[in-house]
Amino acid sequence: MSDVKWMAGILIGLVFGNFAQAQDLALNWKPEPEFGGFYEALLDKLYEKEGLSTKILPGGAGQPVTQLVASKKVEFGIAAADEVILARAQGAKVVALFAVYQNDPQGFMVHPEKGVNSLKELFQSEGTIALQKGLPYTLWIEKAYAPVKAKIVPYTGGISSFLQDKKFSQQCFVTAEPIAARKENLKPRTFLISESGFNPYLTVVIAHEDTLTRDSVKVAKFLKATREGWKRYLKDGTATNVEMQKLNPSMDLETFKESARIQKEFIETEETRKKGLGVMTKARWEKLYQQLMELNLVPSGMVVTQFFR
Repeated sequence: MSDVKWMAGILIGLVFGNFAQAQDLALNWKPEPEFGGFYEALLDKLYEKEGLSTKILPGGAGQPVTQLVASKKVEFGIAAADEVILARAQGAKVVALFAVYQNDPQGFMVHPEKGVNSLKELFQSEGTIALQKGLPYTLWIEKAYAPVKAKIVPYTGGISSFLQDKKFSQQCFVTAEPIAARKENLKPRTFLISESGFNPYLTVVIAHEDTLTRDSVKVAKFLKATREGWKRYLKDGTATNVEMQKLNPSMDLETFKESARIQKEFIETEETRKKGLGVMTKARWEKLYQQLMELNLVPSGMVVTQFFR
């Protein structure tokens, strides 16, 4: 199939706002390497081979994916593991099916001149840290490293403040902002939030409980195609990166390549090598649930095995 024909097919499938299609997959961000396996499955017609007419709907900041899945406006969506638990605490019947990121690539980016060697040191030293307050992981870090000595300011996106101030640190995805900083000839250090013990699955495929009951065969086919798509993308995502970059021209192709390279260690782990890509464990979900209870974000008595399948 030619690039032109494939792109035409993709664009038809990306009619944003049409949430009535039964097999839509709603993303929580723009087309980037974190979704590479899904686009690979689309490019290689893996969903089609399973008899599915899956379409991918790109997202953006504030896209209410869990609400869309909970209200059955889309059949599949992308969320974080903590979002799943929070949604279920509010009565939403969403279930996690497949976790792309086994380890969380979120962290904090600092200038080497700051001289800190850990996340704890960062939060207990002088300086400014930009973060989005109120998120589970920021609440956990502020609790774990109290008393926080750093000045906390809202994160507004981008890296402009980081470029201008050597004492400025900020939240980041290690697959994104540090790459942009290196392109500006900086050498940022990064500390993962998992250092604090908080490490939710990310880029998690979710569905409504009813979908699993009503269309279990279709769900199995979707997951089979998705898993194979990720295997192929991780082996060689060159062609898929080119196509995603056409859909998201704000990210250059070299950044796509570098981001895809960096994310591999967060996707492929000893666990996935034993049990397959996307695997999730009860122990991980139990730990995350306990942490959210400690933060008083969810009630006790929830059934952990209902969070995922």
